[in-house]
Amino acid sequence: MEKSNLKWKIAQKLEYKWWQKYLRTKNVEEYLTSKSAYWDAILKSIAPFLTVQGQQQILDAGCGPAGIFMVLKGNHVTAVDPLLHKYAELPHFNASDYPWVNFLHQPLETFQQKETFDIIFCINAINHVNDIELCYDRLVAALKPGGVMVISVDCHRSNVLKKIFQLLPGDMLHPVQLNLAEYNQKLTKRGMKVLNDMLYKREPIFDYFITIAAKNQH
Repeated sequence: MEKSNLKWKIAQKLEYKWWQKYLRTKNVEEYLTSKSAYWDAILKSIAPFLTVQGQQQILDAGCGPAGIFMVLKGNHVTAVDPLLHKYAELPHFNASDYPWVNFLHQPLETFQQKETFDIIFCINAINHVNDIELCYDRLVAALKPGGVMVISVDCHRSNVLKKIFQLLPGDMLHPVQLNLAEYNQKLTKRGMKVLNDMLYKREPIFDYFITIAAKNQH
């Protein structure tokens, strides 16, 4: 566990440095406008399986500085990320711009609240965590019966490359290296039903999938 924790801490430092470098040359207004358009496109692509209706309890898990929380005005949104205190140093993130969001600076592993959520988004975050099994436990526990979870992640196409990445620091930003079936199995063994796996983008090593899953009513 110590080795895993160290790997995660390194990944978190690299994650923030990546955001610093990436946003350094981005005009704040233009970036936020383009990011909002990106999230609107994501919501449109998953509309056959999920519609955000307003006045819903929504969790944005691993929200980053410009997460899907941006376009969820009219809902009761909780956004969780262990780097929120660092993102507050960036001009591209100002929590007061999003009065409909309750921001929580903590890792997903420690997230526990009494209320549960109608919808959970975990966008490009589940492969950044330290304890993936505990994180899936937290996510599923936080979802209401009949609620919908949307998880997006880069999935390995090649099992050979997956093993290499798991053994070597080929992608230090992402401590978790799995394929789509392995990610989905973590949902189904917790009583979730996968409604759709949407291939959103294909890259040289990874396929970027958006998975929509529902929690059983009982």
